[in-house]
Amino acid sequence: LILPFQNSVHETETSLEMSPKVAQLLSLKNGNQKRVVQSQKAAGMKLFEMRPGDTGSSSVQIIALTARIQQMQTHILMHRKDHSGKRGMQAFIVRRRKMLDYLERKDFEAYAKIVQTLGLA
Repeated sequence: LILPFQNSVHETETSLEMSPKVAQLLSLKNGNQKRVVQSQKAAGMKLFEMRPGDTGSSSVQIIALTARIQQMQTHILMHRKDHSGKRGMQAFIVRRRKMLDYLERKDFEAYAKIVQTLGLA
């Protein structure tokens, strides 16, 4: 059964143009912090994935850890006495450093690309 508005996939994509008001409504500016972090993490993981849906490669895991570390840093700035949170963040940093060391040994080009992209030194 083909409905009149679903004639073809190509037609539906070109006929759906958002007005500026709808685009503003759906933008990430209106999202909560969790949604913004999720979208940034997904975009970063999309850059470095080796195949669609890749979540296990070292570079993708480093991106995920970096997103989590950044989220923890903003939390620590607001809650300075959260010592267990600081300890957890340090564990994430150590884990990311170990993954970076592994990636440097196994695939130096990927290591250089990810360090440059993330601004790590």
